[in-house]
Amino acid sequence: MKFAIAATFAAVLMAGSAQAAEHQVQMLNKGEKGAMVFQPDFVIAQPGDTITFVPTDKMHDVQSIKDMIPEGATPFKGKMNEQVTITVDKEGIYGVKCSPHYGMGMVAMVVVGKPVNLEQAKAVKQVGKAKKVFEGLFAQVPAN
Repeated sequence: MKFAIAATFAAVLMAGSAQAAEHQVQMLNKGEKGAMVFQPDFVIAQPGDTITFVPTDKMHDVQSIKDMIPEGATPFKGKMNEQVTITVDKEGIYGVKCSPHYGMGMVAMVVVGKPVNLEQAKAVKQVGKAKKVFEGLFAQVPAN
């Protein structure tokens, strides 16, 4: 009887740890890394996790960057001042931007599982300060 209870408890614990995680990213006028930022700007997630982008400050949006999402992943584009929640179901790198502040470096990266599209994502031409911010974000990507 004790073994059955222990086995059931262990199964419940393991099932709970298999649940998808929820990540929150704030869209800020001023954050830890300066002006016009996503905070955090680097998220490591697993397939099935959700990422919620919260317009903590006004006049921000969030959208995926063309060619900076894994093959088969659905692009997304939120409206100004709109909270957006996405479920990341494909492994790889997801590049995101705030369209009005993209040139000011308001970008972020979500790495889901293995970064299978790393070279493709690195090849995307960036503008203004976004180029430098992405260099720093790519430096944080874990090796396959």
